[in-house]
Amino acid sequence: MASDPTAGGTPADGPVDPDDIDIPPRPESAAEWQRLVEQLQAEKADLQDKQLRALAEAQNVRRRAQQDVEKERKFGNERFARDVLSVADNFGRALSALPADLDSLDPALRNVIVGIQATDRELQSVLERHGVTRIESLGKPFNAEFHQAMMEIENPDVPSGTVVQELIPGYLIAGRLLRAAMVAVSKGGPASSPSAGNEN
Repeated sequence: MASDPTAGGTPADGPVDPDDIDIPPRPESAAEWQRLVEQLQAEKADLQDKQLRALAEAQNVRRRAQQDVEKERKFGNERFARDVLSVADNFGRALSALPADLDSLDPALRNVIVGIQATDRELQSVLERHGVTRIESLGKPFNAEFHQAMMEIENPDVPSGTVVQELIPGYLIAGRLLRAAMVAVSKGGPASSPSAGNEN
């Protein structure tokens, strides 16, 4: 028994009937040819516009991805850096509580202090290597972008609005504020010069 070539739902291999192909009628007049040319040119312009938009969108996606990678590279460790600042604060408090004259101390205690100072320097160096820098505040004009005023101190010898005491240091990460410095600001002195700026 011969097998049916169309069995199983697959079309039979064989010639295609020209009547099954949807071919638009051939234009017969010059006006119809002109309309066809205009239609094809419009389709071409539309496709070119879509292609340009797709290329621009792809370029925008690439640029946004590069910006996200760069942002992550610069600021990805921000939470960790903020947590490490408490360690740096504790080292700073320990060092500020030391007596001025270390030579009068027991040599063993002096060695411990020297070790704490070296560890503090190393910690600051590690922070700087990772883009975390300390804001220099003392003696600078108060800048609300970098400072948080905790109190005012009467001092007629210092221009008003000058940072005279740093309670907790501030830090930047890759140039962006990580933590504002908590400071005391002078009052009662001469007006600060308008040219003074905050170089951070």
